[in-house]
Amino acid sequence: MSKPVLRALPELIEAGIISEENAEKIKQYYLSRPDKSGARALLVFGILGAILIGLGIILIIAHNWDQLPKFIKIIIAFLPMILGQLACGWALYKKTEQRVWKEASAAFLFLAIGACISMVSQIYNIPGKISDLMFLWMLLGLPLVYLLSSSIASFIYISGITYYACLIGYSEYPSHIPYFYWLFLALVLPHYYWLIKNKPTSNFTVFHHWLLPLSLIITLGTFGQQEEMLMFLAYFSLFGWLYLVGRLTYFEEQAIKNNGFLVLGSLGSVILLLILSFDFFWDELYYQRSYISDWWDAPEIYLSIVLTLLASIFLFLLIKKSNIQTINLLDILYLIFLAIFLSGLYAPVQSLIFVNILIFVLGLLYINRGMQKDHLGILNYGLLIITALIICRFFDTKWSFIIRGALFVIVGIGFFIANYRILKRRKSAT
Repeated sequence: MSKPVLRALPELIEAGIISEENAEKIKQYYLSRPDKSGARALLVFGILGAILIGLGIILIIAHNWDQLPKFIKIIIAFLPMILGQLACGWALYKKTEQRVWKEASAAFLFLAIGACISMVSQIYNIPGKISDLMFLWMLLGLPLVYLLSSSIASFIYISGITYYACLIGYSEYPSHIPYFYWLFLALVLPHYYWLIKNKPTSNFTVFHHWLLPLSLIITLGTFGQQEEMLMFLAYFSLFGWLYLVGRLTYFEEQAIKNNGFLVLGSLGSVILLLILSFDFFWDELYYQRSYISDWWDAPEIYLSIVLTLLASIFLFLLIKKSNIQTINLLDILYLIFLAIFLSGLYAPVQSLIFVNILIFVLGLLYINRGMQKDHLGILNYGLLIITALIICRFFDTKWSFIIRGALFVIVGIGFFIANYRILKRRKSAT
């Protein structure tokens, strides 16, 4: 950013905005600043280099694996992990202030642990599932997150426990609910809290803002074991909670692109509503009302209750922080859906209509908010919601093609007019 500023100094002096003395001070200030972009690039390439070296060694060894004697295989299995431990020790005691050493060595050792476990299991033909390997790998890799304060180790760890949960809940047969995932997730949260407190603007912190909610969204479906209809309720409460987390003071001070909780909470709620704007769900729900008594034996109902209560707690905190006048439709969307869901047990057609109306109102709300905040992203998001609703109704209505085409033309004109008005307002403001 300093280069554009330095290039603009002669023009500012000529226009009389700043003096030559002030211009010289500004120049010296920017020239004396440390080049953070270079350090950032070194960190990124250091991490990528460590990962590529580790993967390259594994591929080279794998190509000649069958021809090697057992004792050589054992040495090869443990050698990368030993080297990784030495690199971590060097980074911890000799390169304490250089983050690139910590992150790169932690990434290398984390991968080396997984490779070592896998190779030893293969050498001695130890039986087990991939989920067992992932469980042990994540358990052994977790200390790296805290010993080296490594965020890249945290990324690998969160990705690994998410994959572990998917293996247990989705892929392997018979599937089970991966309860250990929640313990694993809780163990990494102190590092996330440390990042928020000490490095709130770091890219690593921003990545965590996206990775953690994504992990929760992906993993929640593993609870769908008995009454899958209730998972829609659980997911809606999860998205409601994520959105309310994104409304906390800390996140409101962040740019929208850095607020993964808010974006994923809103986007997930809209996608769910679009799915439920078709009649198949409500017909099935109406049929399931005869089996409501069976719901109390399913884990999905308790998960839905817990998530709804959790979202309500954050809603209460939001009201307490400001006032009830600041609460909008998006904040209570999960409660509105809960009411629609319960009414759908007895009035499916009315619930279907309410969902479609709710989607349309949400689109208008985002359009209005985008206009008020002069934000093209929010504005176009609202227009896209209405467009998606029209596309959904394109396939399940008997309207003529003329009416359908006219609706698309109207929305297209709306896109143009709304964006033009904001751009014109910005131009006139300058």
